[in-house]
Amino acid sequence: MATNSHDLPSAIKSRSEGEKSLDRGFVWLTRIFAMAIAATLLWIAFQVTISAWPAIQQFGLGFLARSAWNPVTNDYGVWPPVYGTLVSSFIGLLIAIPIGVGTAVLLSENFLPSQVRVVLVFLVELLAAIPSVVYGVWGIFVLIPILTGVGQWLNTYFGWIPIFSTIPTGPGMFPAGVILAIMTLPIITAISRDALIAVPPSLRQASIGLGATRWETIFQIIIPAAFSGIVSAIMLALGRAMGETMAVTMLIGNANNVNISIFAPANTISSLLANQFSEAGGLQIAALMYAALVLFGLTLIVNILAELIVLRVKRM
Repeated sequence: MATNSHDLPSAIKSRSEGEKSLDRGFVWLTRIFAMAIAATLLWIAFQVTISAWPAIQQFGLGFLARSAWNPVTNDYGVWPPVYGTLVSSFIGLLIAIPIGVGTAVLLSENFLPSQVRVVLVFLVELLAAIPSVVYGVWGIFVLIPILTGVGQWLNTYFGWIPIFSTIPTGPGMFPAGVILAIMTLPIITAISRDALIAVPPSLRQASIGLGATRWETIFQIIIPAAFSGIVSAIMLALGRAMGETMAVTMLIGNANNVNISIFAPANTISSLLANQFSEAGGLQIAALMYAALVLFGLTLIVNILAELIVLRVKRM
C-alpha cells in the first residue's frame, strides 16, 4: 500500500523523536557506567583507608619519609619502596618510550611490506600476553647475567658517577627497570600506533603538498597531531610499571634501603606487599595497607598529570 504524502512529515518526525530517545538512553547508560566506575574506585580507596587507619594514626605523613621497616619494634616507613617504585618506573620508561614510539612510527608508515608489518604487530602485542612470572624467570637466568657484565664494565670505567658506583652482583634496580621496559613496550607501541594511524590523511597530504619531506611530515605534523594519544600510552605504561609485582619482586633484590646507584638492590611498594603480606599481622597489616594507599595515590597523581598534559596540548 502506498504511503500518503501527507503522512511523511509525521513519520519523519516520529523517527527523529525515536532516535533522540535512543540517544538520550545511550547517554544516560554511559553516565551510569562512568559513575559506577568512579564509585568503585572510591569504595576501594575507602576500604584501603579503613584498613590502614591504625598506621595512619600512629605514623601520619611521616610514614612517607621514614626508612625503617621493623615488624619486631612496629617501626614502619615507606620511603625506600616509594623511591624504588619511582626510579625503576623511570628507568623502564626511559628505555621503553623511544623504542616504543619509534616502533609505532615504523609500523604505522609504509616502510615495510604489509605482510611484515602484520607479523611485527602480532609479535609486539604478544609481549603483553606473557605472564609476569615468566618475565621474572627469564630475567633471572638470561637478563641478569647479561646486565651484570654490562654493569661491571660501566662500574669499572664510570664508577666515579654515583649512579654506577656500586659493583653489580645480581638483582638490583637496573634489571628491574629493564624488565619493566620490556613489559611496558607493547602498551606504548600499540596505543601510539593507533594514535598515529588515526591522524587524518589530509594532514599528511597537505604537508607533502607544501614541500615537506617524509620525515619532516612525520616529526612536525603526524607525531604532534597524535601527541595526546602517545601521552596516554606513556601514562598507561607508567601505571603498569608502578604496579608491576612478580617480575620486579624477582629481579629488584628486595633490599629496604635507598641507594642512588642503579646497580644496588632496592625495593618497590608492590614488592613489599607481595613479600610481607602473607606473614603480616597487627600493625604491620595496617602499615602495608598504608603503603598500598600511597601507591594508589601515586597512580592517581600520574593520571591527573597525564590528563592535564593532554588538555594543554589540545588547547595549543
